[in-house]
Amino acid sequence: MKTAKTRILLADDHALLRMGLKALIDVQRDMAVVGEAEDGEAAVAAAARLVPDVVVMDLAMPAMDGAEATRRILEARPETRVIILTAFADSADVGRALAYGACGAQMKGGPAEVLVAAIRIVREGGRAVAPEIARMIAETPKPIELTERQSEILSAVARGFTTSDISEMLGISQSAIKQHLAHICEKLGAANRSEAAAIAIRRQIVKV
Repeated sequence: MKTAKTRILLADDHALLRMGLKALIDVQRDMAVVGEAEDGEAAVAAAARLVPDVVVMDLAMPAMDGAEATRRILEARPETRVIILTAFADSADVGRALAYGACGAQMKGGPAEVLVAAIRIVREGGRAVAPEIARMIAETPKPIELTERQSEILSAVARGFTTSDISEMLGISQSAIKQHLAHICEKLGAANRSEAAAIAIRRQIVKV
């Protein structure tokens, strides 16, 4: 029984790079390029029209970047597998694309066999993130997410207001404010409210 080839869409704004990738992929017995796109918007449209198994997606493209294109493609068809190509391992947009559901991220200009292997891995349901990209993501501090109420309280603390002042300003009890502050300190890794305020100002989490 003949196994169907993996259908691949190439999205990159450089025609020469697409040409090189197409030549690389089309000589593989188990893969075939079914379409190309020169920007993010074209990639979204082509993915809807061609229904590829794998999209090899450049991160930096005009009209719409690769991360946003990834989000839209996977929102419409979650079973599509996306591999991001990037020239910069430390780009914040790589993490954004992976958070949106991309299952691979490889460096541009890397060995051809690495990309071919990555396509096979993601096609089978695995993840294929280049070591240098995985390392950068692991070393990047995770964004601190505060609730709206926590942000209000932390901002007030940073401006020098006491618990009593904040209670009166926000119309909530002092015990509730202390609970919120405990959660805030936990999220920020702070020992007390003063340290939490200092961290928040330094990392521009709140404005004073």
